[in-house]
Amino acid sequence: MTARTGKAVVLEEFNAPLALREFGIPQAPAGGMIVACGYGGICGTDLHLQQGHLPIPTPLVLGHEGYGVIRELGAGEHRDATGAPLAEGDAVMWASSIACGECPPCRLHREPTLCENRRTYGVNRPVTEGAGLSGSWADHIVLQPGTTVVKAAEGVDPLAAMSLACAGPTVVHALFERRPVRLGETVVVQGSGPVGLAAAAFAQLAGAAKVILVGGPAERLALAAKAGIGDVHIDIAGGQDAVRQEVRDATGGAGADLVIECAGVPAAVAQGLTLARRGGSYLVIGQYSDAGDTLLNPHQIVHRQLDVIGSWAFTGAHLTEYVRLLPTLAARFDLAGLVTAYPLEQHAEAMAAVAAGSVMKAVLTS
Repeated sequence: MTARTGKAVVLEEFNAPLALREFGIPQAPAGGMIVACGYGGICGTDLHLQQGHLPIPTPLVLGHEGYGVIRELGAGEHRDATGAPLAEGDAVMWASSIACGECPPCRLHREPTLCENRRTYGVNRPVTEGAGLSGSWADHIVLQPGTTVVKAAEGVDPLAAMSLACAGPTVVHALFERRPVRLGETVVVQGSGPVGLAAAAFAQLAGAAKVILVGGPAERLALAAKAGIGDVHIDIAGGQDAVRQEVRDATGGAGADLVIECAGVPAAVAQGLTLARRGGSYLVIGQYSDAGDTLLNPHQIVHRQLDVIGSWAFTGAHLTEYVRLLPTLAARFDLAGLVTAYPLEQHAEAMAAVAAGSVMKAVLTS
């Protein structure tokens, strides 16, 4: 490597401005690598982290979504998740978390997403522990042994790959492991952010007869429609009664076979239960951080005889599947058009835009 110092965006304390700091770049650890981060995605979870909604250590380099080029490989043989050999200069993506493999969820329950000791880049790897460069909001990141790394999809614009870098694998987990979309089903997706758009796009690829996207503001719904995501677009600005009526009209009066909650708003859950048909399913993905309680009518679950399923996070296998599907996704949907890029130095502006909802997906570039 030529450069031995790098810049990174650091969360030093909650509810305070982030800082752009300089770090020394260490040698690549044995079994690990140094990656030059060309792209670091801003996820809604990052807003919660900055606001102190989750118990994480600080100071911390943020960023759990990344795309970059291998700069240096540590000692040992290196292959990506598919078994392909890795070399310096390869463009790669990587899973945000490493499961411990030893706790009950890992060892007994076959649920590594529920690992009790998950180590996550940009979330619980503080600068005081090992390599400080452990988040993707940086020009370099140190990837530790055990990280799931996969070669980037050839021919796919990096911005397109980053459009759903966290949302895509999250939805792969939900729709593959928890409750799949079945051929010919009518699907309602609550939420028009990246997770909602990922759910709608994957439902279309999976063979849903109709995908109804419920969200807002209107500009986001228009951007989704322009990208080819969703068949029907319903603005929540009309109010809950209007939304229910529009969904009934779009589903022939019965409701959806599958409703997927991707809004992250607790009140959406009560509404979502009423949008499914009797005997249908309700898949909850969006409640990643604890945004509080909500009132709901359990009669809606029993009367409709609903299957209510939760899905949490994703593993390296789900990221690998997302990357494998990227050429198909990018060919059908305008993914790059969902992204607004900001230089690393403009992280505050990017965070403000995400908080305001004025951009669909912000990505920091270096």
